[in-house]
Formats: sequence, structure tokens, C-alpha cells
Amino acid sequence: MIRRTRKRYERVGDARYLTFSCYRREPLFDDDRIRRVFTEQLMHAREAMGFGVLAWVIMPEHVHVLVMPEPPDVTVTRVLQTLKRRSSARSLEIIRGSAPDRIAGLCDANGLTRFWQKGGGYDRNIYSRDELIEKINYIHENPVRRGLVKYSHEWAWSSARAHRGMETEWREIDVV
Repeated sequence: MIRRTRKRYERVGDARYLTFSCYRREPLFDDDRIRRVFTEQLMHAREAMGFGVLAWVIMPEHVHVLVMPEPPDVTVTRVLQTLKRRSSARSLEIIRGSAPDRIAGLCDANGLTRFWQKGGGYDRNIYSRDELIEKINYIHENPVRRGLVKYSHEWAWSSARAHRGMETEWREIDVV
């Protein structure tokens, strides 16, 4: 089978809207410990690599992140590799310990256990402030559209509260 690769346009100064999914779109983010692993890794990678996090949300089977990959040597590919590799290993440890029966469904044809769907997911350069605001709103309203909460700021696993200036455990975002 031929593996398609997605062209990434690494333009300095462009915000990037990223979506990536759990393996086979399994709802692996149904455990707060796993959501915490990803959130902590996002904040750690942000600080270590120096990229901006403008908005984010963790849904049951996928993640949306709006990043500003700066400095110039920080590419979206590196950001994704860092986030996925570290969060995957720790999350799979949690699943093995608390729900070992789920592991069989996360094995690919080669017998490798996967947390993330293969590939880079969805990646879009954001060129205008209007589009940036639209993506931030889309990200924050995702749990509302799904029926997980009534108001976006009620979902603990996003940057919606921080954008509204509300108290939150996850204060480290770069407000635009």
C-alpha cells in the first residue's frame, strides 16, 4: 500500500491549526489521567521548544491545537513528534494498568500498540486574524457541539476558560 504524505507549509509567522486522532478513533481520552498526560505534555513541549499555544481542546477521540511554531527551527513535524511520542508512551502505560483488555484493539497489523492514528492528521496554515478567531471559537465550542457540556468554559480539557480570563489549572496559553 502506498502511504500518502501531507505537504506541510512551514511559513514563519503562520499559526497552525492541527487535529490529530486516537488510533482507530477510539475514545482513549475518556480517562482524566490520560487527558492530564496530554495536557501536561503540551505545556511541557511548549516551554521546552518555545512554540506558542493559542488554543486547544481534548475530545474523547481527538485533539485540536492551534499553535504558533516559533522560533524558525521549530516545525509542526517536530511539535507533533514530541507531543505524540511522549504522551503516547505514558498514556499506554495507564491503559495497560487500568484497562488491559483495551490494548488488543490498539495493535496494528505489525503487532505494534498504538495510541495515535498514523500520519500527521489535519494541518492548516492560518493566514488572517479573522480565521484565527474562527478557529479558536471552533476549538472551544467543540465540546458544546458534541453535547459534553452546555457552555465551552465548563469543559476542563481546553483553553476556553483561560481565554475568558477565568481561573484554570491550565493557564499557560498565548492569548492573541
